[in-house]
Amino acid sequence: MEQDNIRVYSYRWVILGVFMLVVAINQVMWITFAPITGPAAAFYKVSDLIIGLLSMIFMVVYIFVSIPASWLIDTYGFRVAVGTGAVLTGIFGLMRGIYASDLTMVFIAQTGLAIAQPFIMNALTMIVARWFPLRERATAAGLGTMSIYLGNLVAMVLTPYLMIHSGMGNMLMIYGVVSVVIMVLFLILAREHPPTPACLPGQEKRSLVFDGMKDILRMKQFIILLLIFFVGLGVFNCVATWIEDIVRPRNFSISQAGVMGGLMIFGGLIGAVIMSWLSDRYHKRIPFIWIALGGSSLGMLGITFATSYGLLLLSGFAMGFFLLSSGPIGFQYGAEIANPAPEGTSNGLLLMVGQISGILFIFGMDLMKSPQNGSMTLPLLILFGMMMIGLILSFSLKESKLLSSKSEKPGKAN
Repeated sequence: MEQDNIRVYSYRWVILGVFMLVVAINQVMWITFAPITGPAAAFYKVSDLIIGLLSMIFMVVYIFVSIPASWLIDTYGFRVAVGTGAVLTGIFGLMRGIYASDLTMVFIAQTGLAIAQPFIMNALTMIVARWFPLRERATAAGLGTMSIYLGNLVAMVLTPYLMIHSGMGNMLMIYGVVSVVIMVLFLILAREHPPTPACLPGQEKRSLVFDGMKDILRMKQFIILLLIFFVGLGVFNCVATWIEDIVRPRNFSISQAGVMGGLMIFGGLIGAVIMSWLSDRYHKRIPFIWIALGGSSLGMLGITFATSYGLLLLSGFAMGFFLLSSGPIGFQYGAEIANPAPEGTSNGLLLMVGQISGILFIFGMDLMKSPQNGSMTLPLLILFGMMMIGLILSFSLKESKLLSSKSEKPGKAN
């Protein structure tokens, strides 16, 4: 049955916008040290691995906090959960700036920022489902996911510049002040529900959190999607964490590493918007997942072997455009096939497996890098092989029944 008058509200873009700001600043906090691994190790007088742990804390903490965060989102709504994450980001972001010269305090602050992450990240599909009609959801999820990449882009490009021109302390303090401003904006502007539902009757029904989780883990299609996210998100987390170490043996500078990382994220920004829009336009998810995995694998090969700066930049852009564009489509596809399981639960499980693989891949790359010059060619080739396995698995996915069986006509927008 078609719903002829689903009313949508222009305020949905305000909700999505302030949520994107919270996501972006939390991601800046995560990846701050990745493009300056060497200089940060020298500043704190520790090894590269210790600096890598500042990013990996986010992945470790996510594993333990993700399910409680999803429960909070699905029980009390995204405003409470994301508000909690925004406050934690503001407090610990400022703390990191105040105690920038004390590595122990920076680790404590980084842990607090990591606790904030799942309260924010796991809420994306709920916000999309609450405020956006089905025909716009992949696009909205693409914009929401784009903020992840925007935060990464800012950190990759801006951090080396601020480190060189302002020093470690001022750089961390700038990020801390911005996090407080964004916290205040979210708390003032966020609203839980639109005046009327943005979906067809019955689509708002959800199962209980843990019942939904049990149902999800019995679904073959969702298990395959989990395996794909295990590989794809793990590869991104790993490459983003070790980006300076990956290119350093080929005599690229930290500024060049930052630009390559920034271009990878910029490609993801463009890809997330374009591919998500096309997914909504053609009412398909699976072909775009195929394209994303195949294209990003070619980009990975370029990052592995490029010796010219131009080829390195092109490879980074290609990997970001294809790999990161699969994120919003995958999250929305997961929410559709898991329905009526809560969106926070399906989103949280997909992100959690990516954090687990990220930890494994990060340690694995450090262990397998060349003892002579630090080259990471071998572990990068192993990751490429895993991407190929993920591509093969994706051919087993089928389009969601929710997407193929429901149709909507736009109603009046207020």
